Amino acid sequence: MASTTVFGSIADYHKGSIEIVSGDPKHYVFSNIFEVASKSQPYERVVVGKNLEYVQEVMRAEGTSPWFGCAHDEFALCMDGEVEIELVKLAAPPTGKDGAVLIGEAPHETPKGKRMGLIRLRRGHQALLPAGCGYRFTAKKLGVILQQTILGELSQQKWSQICLQ
Repeated sequence: MASTTVFGSIADYHKGSIEIVSGDPKHYVFSNIFEVASKSQPYERVVVGKNLEYVQEVMRAEGTSPWFGCAHDEFALCMDGEVEIELVKLAAPPTGKDGAVLIGEAPHETPKGKRMGLIRLRRGHQALLPAGCGYRFTAKKLGVILQQTILGELSQQKWSQICLQ
């Protein structure tokens, strides 16, 4: 029997289901990143996957984000829409904290440092967000970002709200 792969979007997704073959169901989670993004605030970082200290966070890309920074590398994958990422090599990079942190004097004021450039992502494109840089996202139309990072102070864990029980 032939099957067809259908890639969802925030405008058109189906949650689907999961069948546990063995083990305890409480050891499994199942969610849909587009559903999570549809219920999130712009650039709220909702954890949808976790392995030790590493997490995958979903963000609703809408408008312009505040500036974020990180003491370690992160990766951003555009799952839907188009997103621009501004990068700044920070004069005073964040240290001593895992995960992304808010940086800058005001949410939309460019932090001190040397501008590194601009990355334009479309669905399926990935960008490295290097350690010690500041970054912010801009999406002219609604989109979805899946980001790999380390669990930190901005990571929102909403397992009971996003997973099938």
